[in-house]
Amino acid sequence: MLGWAITFLVIALIAALFGFGGIASASAGIAQVLFFIFLILFVVAMVARAMRGRTP
Repeated sequence: MLGWAITFLVIALIAALFGFGGIASASAGIAQVLFFIFLILFVVAMVARAMRGRTP
């Protein structure tokens, strides 16, 4: 998921560099959404791991 967010961010930066504003803003929006989904899933996984605990 993080890989896709970085890919869309790079696409947005390249599109902005060449002056394609619509594509750049759309790609940046997609990258932002994917990044926040990644963060939410990461936090849920960390909480689940902490709740499960370790047995000796």
